[in-house]
Amino acid sequence: MNVGIGLPIGDPTTLLTWAQRADAGPFSTLGLLDRLVYHNPEPLVALAVLAGATSRIRIQTEVLLAPLRDTALLAKQAATLDRMSGGRLVLGLGVGGRDDDHQATGTDIHTRGRRLDEQMAVMRRLWCGEPYADGVGPIGPAPARPGGPEVLFGGFKPAALERVARWGDGFLAAAAPSWAGGLFHTVRTFWKEYGRDGAPRIVAQVNVALGPQHVVDDARATMHAYYTFTGMADQMVAGLLTTPAEISDAIARFTDLGADEVMLYCHGLDPSQVDRLADVL
Repeated sequence: MNVGIGLPIGDPTTLLTWAQRADAGPFSTLGLLDRLVYHNPEPLVALAVLAGATSRIRIQTEVLLAPLRDTALLAKQAATLDRMSGGRLVLGLGVGGRDDDHQATGTDIHTRGRRLDEQMAVMRRLWCGEPYADGVGPIGPAPARPGGPEVLFGGFKPAALERVARWGDGFLAAAAPSWAGGLFHTVRTFWKEYGRDGAPRIVAQVNVALGPQHVVDDARATMHAYYTFTGMADQMVAGLLTTPAEISDAIARFTDLGADEVMLYCHGLDPSQVDRLADVL
């Protein structure tokens, strides 16, 4: 089982420390979430900095809100980061559910899923070196991975799960083990229905905080502020894993469900959590 770390968003200046510690440890991936109308760092910019400060670990958006972005520019940015990081980019994509993010970009929240499908069709062509349109040439550079960086889709609704089979390489599941199994099954079923070879890569995500009480309190406060817009902030915070036993159990349960990787998402700022989580592994 590969285990990655989801990076906290409260202070971008701490992320180099997090990344370098994780790169030196047993972790497979660095993940960074995306919002626009919030104080988080822009993920492609931040991960580009972290890619230059590391040598081994993958860098992953989880999830980048693609419908908020210009399609051609996003394709170019992703290809550039993939190429310059030596193929370490994993592009986790989603549609976003906040009205204010879409208001800020002038995009229609009601058509965000359709827009993402249209974006994927264009980006897949561009990453293969095809012209953008009649009279408009290709948009490079060529990504390190033929056909573009690995693409994972996040989401819960059937349309999002089907999108994995139509356009993606795998699924990013921000769900507890108790109900992630059903999502995994649906994704794998769509994969077979579309005649895809092999199996989708399944990446699970759980929220963790490991350390003294002030570390846990910091994570809980940050989580609550971040998820207030959902109306389920209390439930999200209640699911935070705060002991080595809880974290080990979640990894074991996702292993039993056939996940390929578990991302331990850290909301508290203390970078010593990297070392504590390494000890758990």
